[in-house]
Amino acid sequence: MAGEDLSQLKIDKAKAAFQPRRKRQFLYPSLVLAVLLLVLFFLLGVFTPAKRVRVTTVTQVYPSSALIVLNASGYVVPQRKAALASKITGRLVWLGVEEGSLVKKNQIVARLEGQDAAAAQEQAMANLEQARVELRDAALAYNRHRELLAKGVIARATYDTVLARYEKAEAGVQAAEAALTGARVSLEYTLIRAPFAGVVLTKNADIGDIITPIGAAAEAKAAVVTIADMESLQVEADVSEANLGLVKVGQPCEIQLDAVPGERFAGVIHMLVPTIDRTKATVMVKVRFLAIDNRILPQMSAKVAFLSRALKPEENRPRLAVNQGAVVKRGEKETVFVVQGNRVHEQSISVGIPMGETIEVLEGVKAGDRVVLAPPPGLRDGSRIKVVEE
Repeated sequence: MAGEDLSQLKIDKAKAAFQPRRKRQFLYPSLVLAVLLLVLFFLLGVFTPAKRVRVTTVTQVYPSSALIVLNASGYVVPQRKAALASKITGRLVWLGVEEGSLVKKNQIVARLEGQDAAAAQEQAMANLEQARVELRDAALAYNRHRELLAKGVIARATYDTVLARYEKAEAGVQAAEAALTGARVSLEYTLIRAPFAGVVLTKNADIGDIITPIGAAAEAKAAVVTIADMESLQVEADVSEANLGLVKVGQPCEIQLDAVPGERFAGVIHMLVPTIDRTKATVMVKVRFLAIDNRILPQMSAKVAFLSRALKPEENRPRLAVNQGAVVKRGEKETVFVVQGNRVHEQSISVGIPMGETIEVLEGVKAGDRVVLAPPPGLRDGSRIKVVEE
């Protein structure tokens, strides 16, 4: 039994000699495949270290950016503004406007209680009518006595008495007319009118409030509403006195409002306020809008760009632009390297006019594309990159 077990442990020399030959047959294709993969990975740049690059974005740029000589910030302020009240003290009984209401010049916006003023006006009208009746009677007597005096029928003293009565009646009519005018003025004081066309900014009182021109009494209001002339809106911006030489009256400007993003409004310097703010070392510059837009409202924050010249009509629209440092010259063509993940794609573009540090892009890329700024040597289509954040 032991001998049989030992015989089974013998190695078959034929099989042992044949097996390495089969392994060699499979080894050569594997080596070739590995080499091909290595070459492919090399060509794809897998083993090439990523190039560190800075990037910039293709954006919409206004041509005015190349004409800016100074920037400033400020607020939209109406140059005509009024708090409407009355010259008399009274209780508010009617209010016909609210915030945002448009008002016309001389429009009645509110009314105070005025029964006493109305009664005084009626009394004055009655007194005037009575005075006119007396004047007519005195005039008849005067004319009659003047004829009698001319005929020598009556004495001079009688005529003088009639003449005095007539003159007194004339004066009475004048006094009654003046009293009626005063009563009408008093009644008019109960009506609060808009002194100019504008928009109601704030409502300062409600029906039932006591309105007084002094406004010092408890629970009394000095004004009913506040209105502003929207045609008089201007931007008041602060300019450092060191930069005062860069601005002048009549200089063209471009205005941006935070509340109306993406819009540019044409303006011109209306006034340089002739005084220095000592606390800020600035001068107030008032910029007038060349065209009023309904979206422009008082107290909006604004940014003003002071330009070296007025814009041409074709310069009022935004243009697609990219930093000039991102454009690479390839013979007669211009290209940029567009960032796509961790690689770049070399893209041909058509360019237009330079605009400061940027240049107009006519075609090839779109707004929002990220491109390599100042491409390093050796960067090519498909290169791996690592964006350096600034």
